[in-house]
Amino acid sequence: MADFLKKRGQKIVRKFSKASIKASEESKEHIKENFLKRLSHVKKIRLLVLEWVLLVIALILLAVSQSFWFGESYATDAYVDGGSYVEATVGRVNSMNPLFATTTSEKVLSKLMFATLTYNDFSGHPGPGLASSVIHSDDGKVWKIKLREGLVWSDGEPITNEDVMFTIALIQNPAVSTIYTANLENVKVSEDEGGYIVFNLPSSYADFVSALNIPVVPKHILENVPLKTLVEADFSKSPVTSGPFTFNAAQDTNTSDDEKTIYLNANPDYYLGKPMINSFSVHVYNDKDAIVSALNAGSVTATAELSGEDAERVTAGKYFKRFSGIDAGAFAFLNNSREPFNNADFRRAIRQGLNLAEIRSAAPNTTALNFPILKSQIELEDYPSIPTGNLEEAKARIAEILGGNTGTIEIATVDNGYLPMVAEKLANNLRELGLEARVIPYAESQEFVANVISKRNYDILVYEIELGADPDPLPYYHSSQAKASGLNLSNYRNALVDDLLVGARSAMSDTLRAKKYEKFLEYWATDVPAIGLYQANMTYIYNKNVQTYSEDNVLVTALDRFLDVENWAVVKGTKNQTP
Repeated sequence: MADFLKKRGQKIVRKFSKASIKASEESKEHIKENFLKRLSHVKKIRLLVLEWVLLVIALILLAVSQSFWFGESYATDAYVDGGSYVEATVGRVNSMNPLFATTTSEKVLSKLMFATLTYNDFSGHPGPGLASSVIHSDDGKVWKIKLREGLVWSDGEPITNEDVMFTIALIQNPAVSTIYTANLENVKVSEDEGGYIVFNLPSSYADFVSALNIPVVPKHILENVPLKTLVEADFSKSPVTSGPFTFNAAQDTNTSDDEKTIYLNANPDYYLGKPMINSFSVHVYNDKDAIVSALNAGSVTATAELSGEDAERVTAGKYFKRFSGIDAGAFAFLNNSREPFNNADFRRAIRQGLNLAEIRSAAPNTTALNFPILKSQIELEDYPSIPTGNLEEAKARIAEILGGNTGTIEIATVDNGYLPMVAEKLANNLRELGLEARVIPYAESQEFVANVISKRNYDILVYEIELGADPDPLPYYHSSQAKASGLNLSNYRNALVDDLLVGARSAMSDTLRAKKYEKFLEYWATDVPAIGLYQANMTYIYNKNVQTYSEDNVLVTALDRFLDVENWAVVKGTKNQTP
């Protein structure tokens, strides 16, 4: 059988070999007959051949061009990850602990490096931040928050309920004075079995969610730091952070201690996602003139420190200027604890004699503000009348009250925005009323808060305050806040007003709140603890080649421009779109 298969295979191979040789010979003959013998005919049809060759080349070029065209049609210029953003600020950086952020520079750093429990969202209303949810009882006395899953500090440690409760305890400690103390006074904090942090309030508070817009600090870093050294501790110089950026380094950029640059890096663990910008630098300058020079030299990306008038000095063509309204107001706070401002008749005479239009002219591109409640916050039916502009009558009344005993009225303010110019206009008005007046501008700092604000070391304070998306004048006009750690900058006391403000906070109905605020404004207009000047806005100057905050964002404060900072960008590239 094996011999048979072997012979059969050899026979098949011989047949295949003969067939291959025959096919090869026929192919050679075919090529010779149909190609080689006809090459001489090419000369006769050379034009036709050339046309075909050109047609083939044209088709190839068309295919290549079409390929490029389709590629370009699905590609677009867009901002991509990378690059560095430099923002210019004014105000010393004494501490990077967010609980003690006082100057503009410190507040900017706090916003960039530390996330808050709640924050003002794109609509200008408070919403969850580090907290994934915020719930409250029907009467508004009990509030609960739950932290998001997977939150971490920049050193890799988890952000926990213990960090939050530690931060609240610091804020409430009498030995620690922060801007967050007033809204958390007498609030009891605990943790329930479900992992919620529970806030038990002494009375109903309809907008307590806004009071939770506070930064959290790490317990594992600060729990053993003595309270008296919190401001100067190592954490204040090189903080562990939770916000969109982490601390990298600080460098003095001048012989002056005031001018320095703080370098930050994008936080890959930020709960809203890693920012597109790789690094963010905050360059702290001594004054606004230095910022104007830096902008004209092109050495910074943006600033929010210049007023509209200052912005006109920026002549470099590489910047856009954007004006954004904010829920903040400038007031002249009259110190009710100092003579003669402890006399309500004197305060009314002062207001009556002022030319508010002239004073407000020192703050162009702003809106006149008559009351401590904005129309955008709540709809009120009735507003009280405020008599002003009667110079001679006011002058006579002031002379009668003082009986010829006139001293020098000290007007304190901060060297920021329009405030110094507005304060000077106010001083000129007081001189026309027969009073001596001098303006003392201060640099924004912890020293200003400790020596001027806390001690109420002024007769009149010309100052901007945050009014918020929701009306809540209690911190500024309730008697309980007329103390060093409070924000009652007028030392104003009225028991009926206290009841109205607490009642308005407690009212869960907007209609009831409106009625109480209307009554409060009547007392405010009669007692004159403060005089409304203007609603503030923010002038933001930024490089034309960058992507900054969205114009659709509603800003409650100037710092709210950073609410979408993870989407800011400075580098452009090409991205392909899906057809």
